Parts: sequence; structure tokens; C-alpha cells
Amino acid sequence: MLWFRKRSEDVPLPAVAEAIVPAELPVALDPALFRHYLKAVTEAAQDWGGIEAYLAAASAKQQLFAELLAPERLAGLTLEDMERLLDRVFTARRRLYPVLESLGETRVREATHWLFTGPLPVAQRLQDFVDAMPGAGGMGREAVRAAAKMRRAAWDFAAEMLHFADPERYPLMARWVWDRATQSGALREFIRGNDAMPEIPLTNAPETYEGARAWLAGQLRGEGVYRDLPLWIDLVQAQAYVTYLRSVAEGSLGGDFGRGAQPHEHVRKLLGIEPERPDGRTRVKKNATQDTAAPA
Repeated sequence: MLWFRKRSEDVPLPAVAEAIVPAELPVALDPALFRHYLKAVTEAAQDWGGIEAYLAAASAKQQLFAELLAPERLAGLTLEDMERLLDRVFTARRRLYPVLESLGETRVREATHWLFTGPLPVAQRLQDFVDAMPGAGGMGREAVRAAAKMRRAAWDFAAEMLHFADPERYPLMARWVWDRATQSGALREFIRGNDAMPEIPLTNAPETYEGARAWLAGQLRGEGVYRDLPLWIDLVQAQAYVTYLRSVAEGSLGGDFGRGAQPHEHVRKLLGIEPERPDGRTRVKKNATQDTAAPA
């Protein structure tokens, strides 16, 4: 479903200049838990050159996204460009490329152009990108499940494209940051006593992510961190989620994160900031019949 509202030649699509207003969170985040995860990610980074190496890798990813998704380049976006972006999105790179390839370069380009320049609110543009993906290839249970997983991967890919292309404007709205449907994500780990709560009252609205991000930015400033705040926030959130995964699902992480991997490796993988492979091979799975397991 692409250009499903009006064709671009009928309605000019101005560059989006929206500002997401942070929502007041309905549940308190805990400064002590924040400090715990900040200390943990800083200590874990020592095994990979220190926190500056983390920030440099995250900055390199951000620069790649900003370059490939610059307004003047959107009209010429290629499947090769999309592959380079997908290579840096852990929760989508093992599932989404065959779908994008089947849609074709023109339709993928239009969907991405709409994501960035459509005149609708960002939440709707995100959903429109997901809805541009094909539905289930049949009514069987496995086909429906596969389509649902693919659509979740498409959401994560769109969320990462927005965030890393313009991290000041867009918070990271990937499912691992927060997913209301599964009641899981990094934000839960900043809530004291979350295990005793029947439901975490956070929505998936962009304003919720921005409200949490504003709180995290305030905590970082309180610790004397003022530069690269969006990247610092990503690192702390990734550490919180990885800590949760290691505590409850160590036995099932093997195929996704690598058995026996260290915490710093998990953080880097989740954020898509691992070193490039020595042989230059992509991490993107291009064959739809390959194992495409990814975290829920």
C-alpha cells in the first residue's frame, strides 16, 4: 500500500519539520536503576576500547544513515542502500530483505520517501511503512506467524531509519525499547517493582518514547554528560534490555546473540554497531528460506 493517500505529483510532500512533544509518563522511572545501567554499560565498554569506542561506533552508524537517507538522496534510494542500512539493524536484518526485494526498488523507495516526508504524523507514517509490506502468503498458522514477524521487523527498521537519520528529532522507537503488546522492552527495566505490576501503563506513541528520552537525558546531564546525548541514551537503554535478556533467557539467546558472548558484545549487536566482518560480508539474510530467527 504505497502512495495510498495521494500520489506525490498530486500533493507536494514538504520536508517534515515536526517536533515530538514528550509525554508525561504515567509511571515513575527510577534514578537508581538508571545509574546501575549507566555504570554497567561503562564498565562493559572497557572490554571493547572504552565508552568512547562505543560512541564512535554509534556515531559512524548514525552518519551512514544520515548520508543514505538525506532528503536529496531519497529519490534515488536503491536496494543496495537498503541492504547497507539493514546490515546495521539487528532485529530486521535476518528477516526483511527478501520482502523488500520482492516489493521492488521503486515501491521500497516510495515507502521510505513517505516515511520521511509524508505530511502525516510520524506514528501514522511508521504504520504506513509497515502496512506497505505484503500480508501472509496463505491462511496457515505458519504463514500468518511469519508475516507477523516480518511486519515487526519492518517496524523496527523504519524506527531505526528515522532515529539514526535524525537522532535529535526522533527517539528510538524500536520494539526492544518498548513494546506495549508484549509488555517488554528497555523502558520496563527503569521501573522499580515492574514484576509486581499487572500492566505497565506505557503506550507505543512517539510522545511516550520522547518522554522517556527526555527523562534519560536529564539523568545523564545530572551525571555530567552533555555531548552525544541521543547516542548515550541508546547505549543505556541497550544495556538495560540486554541485562534483562541475560537474566531471564540466557538459554534461548544462542541463535540471536551467540552463546557465551559477553555483555558488551550483546549491546553492540543489539545496536548494530559491531565491527565490520573482515571479509566484508553482509550480515543481511537474503534467502527467505534461511533461518530467520530473531528476538520477539
